[in-house]
Amino acid sequence: MKTALVLSVLLCAAFAAPAEHKEQAPEAAVEVPEEKIAAVPARVSEEEAAAPELRFNLCPDGWYSHNSRCFLFVNSPMSWYKAEEHCNALGGHLTSVRNPREYSFLQQITPSGQTIAWLGGFNLQGQWMWIDREGFYYTNWYSPSSSSSYPCTYLRTSNGWGNTQCGSQYRFICSKKPFSC
Repeated sequence: MKTALVLSVLLCAAFAAPAEHKEQAPEAAVEVPEEKIAAVPARVSEEEAAAPELRFNLCPDGWYSHNSRCFLFVNSPMSWYKAEEHCNALGGHLTSVRNPREYSFLQQITPSGQTIAWLGGFNLQGQWMWIDREGFYYTNWYSPSSSSSYPCTYLRTSNGWGNTQCGSQYRFICSKKPFSC
């Protein structure tokens, strides 16, 4: 365990150092036993290369890592408000959705047999917002209902999202920022 901790600290320190501006040869592959590394990405995307502090982000056990966030499907039906409180207790919020690929990912982590899960979208005074304060720029409505009567959003595994009364009891998806070094 101490070896894994020391290795993690060294990796964090190495990636926290200022980047050199000259071209370098690709790094040689170093074989490290799997039990000593919790999560090391196989490839670094352009987004991650632009923000090196996001390179070694670790999600808690049971959470899924996608892009720069961690996601958890909670299989206990709750109202939208109780679901948000539950996510808060875990250090996150009901999830927002930033783009079509992320929505597809959320549909995939929803267990088979489950067709609906709360998202973090809500309507306040005629405006749709995300509870985690992300901008509501991407939309994927299947057939929206009246936002004044049905102000809370939910994921549908078969197609776009919908909205309903916040007191309905659904399973839900939390998201949060990963642990980073």
